Amino acid sequence: MSVLVQRTIKPDLIKDLQEKMVFLGGPRQVGKTTLAQSLIPKYRDGHPAYLNWDDIEQRKRILAKEWPRNEKLIVLDEVHKFKSWRNLVKGFYDTLKHSHQFLITGSAKLDYFKKGGDSLLGRFHYHRLHPFSFAELKTKESDIEHLLHFGGFPEPFLKGHTISLKRWHLQRKDRIIYGDVRDLENIREISSLELLVDALAERVGSPLSRKSLGEDLEVDQKTVETWLKILERVYYCYRIAPFGAPSIRAVKKEQKLYLWDWSEHEDSGKRWENFVASHLLKFCHHRQDVLGDKMELRFLRDAYRREVDFVVLKDGKPLFAVECKAGERQPSPHLKYFAERTKISYFYQVHQGTREAQVSGRISLMPFARFSEEVGLV
Repeated sequence: MSVLVQRTIKPDLIKDLQEKMVFLGGPRQVGKTTLAQSLIPKYRDGHPAYLNWDDIEQRKRILAKEWPRNEKLIVLDEVHKFKSWRNLVKGFYDTLKHSHQFLITGSAKLDYFKKGGDSLLGRFHYHRLHPFSFAELKTKESDIEHLLHFGGFPEPFLKGHTISLKRWHLQRKDRIIYGDVRDLENIREISSLELLVDALAERVGSPLSRKSLGEDLEVDQKTVETWLKILERVYYCYRIAPFGAPSIRAVKKEQKLYLWDWSEHEDSGKRWENFVASHLLKFCHHRQDVLGDKMELRFLRDAYRREVDFVVLKDGKPLFAVECKAGERQPSPHLKYFAERTKISYFYQVHQGTREAQVSGRISLMPFARFSEEVGLV
């Protein structure tokens, strides 16, 4: 599929680099390196302003500060794998901030790695790069099926071949488990972690039971929780918590889990829900990284199992709620129930069809493309 992709956060990276270092995190193979290299003027393969810690020769150049003095921007890729990386980049910035800009990229959560040691507070802006989104691609509404099926990671999306997609899935899992995870933790039961990864897709959108997962894998709940946190740090999955509106008997401890790559799902309903979840998460991350808003993605469920899939919060207050339906169906009765009992201003039921309807003053049924425009997804 031939499309021109303008990454949403590129102008924000350029702006923030004028002030501080920029940390760019995100999943493996999401396009961080390509985006970072596009910021280097007249970039070409082997450009000396781009240095990757995984390359032994480039690693030596990083430690020796051997980069071109006439290049304003220096990109340091995967440098967080160095034990003392915080002190290293802090020293670079403190001594060279008037002559150079520094973009630090990594496939694990840099907001996690920056904790501890010498403080980097006040020296960087942090951004997260997401897979391609519907709004970012500027595709037609009819092209949404391509994005839904092949996912938003650049390689499988642009190739558009199902066999290539399946092979890419296997390779990505292998690199995450036997590469990224091992760079983070020394896990002895790596085969059991692999089984956990395989088990997560079928649990997307449902209440996540660590006890059930532990029983299936024959490990304790604490181990499952540790492994889930590791998988979150390497951007394989993410969890959302319930929104405990005081006027309903909301569940408080349950969580729902989603994957960064929605194309892994065989089940079309789970894929659709994960697709919408990922777009909403990107919306929240963008508002937080660029505007400084405190954003959260949650869900609504009460003790009687009435549920609305998602609620987007700003500063702890709900902006809108979203229910996902793959087809054009009648509005869920749960929308009306929660609309009458909460202060959530807008409820949307989004689908893959074309029908749009105003159910009430606060409840709307609409196609995803229209919803994306309505709420300003990025």
